Amino acid sequence: MKGQGKNLGKVYLIGAGPGDPELLTLKAVRALARADVVMIDDLVDRRVLEFAPAARVIEVGKRGGCKSTPQAFIERLMVRLARHGNTVARIKGGDPFVFGRGGEEALTLAQAGVICEVIPGITAGIGVPAALGIPVTHRDVARGVTFVTGHTRDGAGPDWAALARTGTTLVIYMGMQRVVEIAAALQAAGMAGATPAAVIQHGTTELQRHVIATLATLAHAAHAAQLGSPALIVIGQVVGLAREIEQAGFRLCTA
Repeated sequence: MKGQGKNLGKVYLIGAGPGDPELLTLKAVRALARADVVMIDDLVDRRVLEFAPAARVIEVGKRGGCKSTPQAFIERLMVRLARHGNTVARIKGGDPFVFGRGGEEALTLAQAGVICEVIPGITAGIGVPAALGIPVTHRDVARGVTFVTGHTRDGAGPDWAALARTGTTLVIYMGMQRVVEIAAALQAAGMAGATPAAVIQHGTTELQRHVIATLATLAHAAHAAQLGSPALIVIGQVVGLAREIEQAGFRLCTA
């Protein structure tokens, strides 16, 4: 620990990307090299720690359905470490400002008078579908994309009826525990059961597995393939492009 005094430290909120450590940005690599302390989330590939060889590593894992480090504790720890003069790298999966609680942490740091710099990462909602050949937008079939979480702090779900009416690709984070409910709600709101849909587990990593189905059959297909969290659900006509790209003979690059 560096000594407490006038030399206030700094916190980097770093997005590690969707899984493959090679998707870490150059700016993130440079920040990790400067870090005295790295606070790392559970889903971040530990190979990124190679870029912070001198840093003390603190595990602050958070995963749905498992014992997690309380968010309030993480925020207090960041403030305390920075006030002791440390450069702190808080590294998260995906992008820190897309379902990563980065906004909460940035606000806490600002209120405490701690310098904070956000280093964006490739969010899973874009990177994971891309690894399967799914473009989340396409001029002919999807002129927009909506990112939504299937899990909220208060247990309330999104307005699936409103989302069904948008006509955009739906990319659903943290939705596996509610995949049956989600599919039923979207169909009840008028989305066709034949709409292409996919579940992608451990996207962009060596462990990547997926199913491509329809909205009506998605829950059964995911269950039959024994897919679970962490996984992303993608619903929309763009999902059908993955098979077209594969059939055309193109090979997609994955970890």
